[in-house]
Amino acid sequence: MAQASAANDFAHEPGLSKEEIARRYSEWAKGAQYEQDLGEKNYRGPLITAETMAELFPDEEVRKNLYILDVAAGTGLVGSQLQRKGFSKIDALEPSEGMLNLAISKNVYTRTFQNFLGEDSTNIEPDYYDVAIICGGMGQGHIPCNGIDELVRLVKPGGHVMIVMRESYLTTVEEYKDRLEPHMKELELDGKWEAVSRTVVPKYSFDNNGVIYIFKIKNNSIVEG
Repeated sequence: MAQASAANDFAHEPGLSKEEIARRYSEWAKGAQYEQDLGEKNYRGPLITAETMAELFPDEEVRKNLYILDVAAGTGLVGSQLQRKGFSKIDALEPSEGMLNLAISKNVYTRTFQNFLGEDSTNIEPDYYDVAIICGGMGQGHIPCNGIDELVRLVKPGGHVMIVMRESYLTTVEEYKDRLEPHMKELELDGKWEAVSRTVVPKYSFDNNGVIYIFKIKNNSIVEG
């Protein structure tokens, strides 16, 4: 477990560019090492996400017709768990070529985009998705606070945004400390979305708690900032 945790830290090293982080994830993906290190025993995020989605959408017929964007999709762990729950219209956004190639091989995703969330994802049509999910995409050098603004553009009014992340990152990652939750609140005050729930869950990854945010989109006009 210590080795797997160290591998995770390798992709969260401070001071790395987003391009270098994507390259490190590609290296980690080789030989299925990533999935070995972050199997369900060590990383319960994908399972927690799928179970939360199933609770949010209990009707199996509804699940089949939801358009979902899996942001920072990695090797497709979240997509695979969603598929098991009956969600079938899932797209993947993932900047790491090595990770995305493994995700594509799972035959879970309808469309895939090798992009970073934000400026690089503007080729995706607005108001398209019923749900956008980030699970494991938040961390040191990963998606910045203003990156979540793009989700407001991509998700249709009445749709949902779900962000699942390690709770400790709210205080240990400088980008998020005293900034991420206030930015989420700012989007709410601006009428972009409304907060549905904030739930802390145990053993999200290794022995660390996770936090699940769910928002409902109110107004999909592009956020300026």
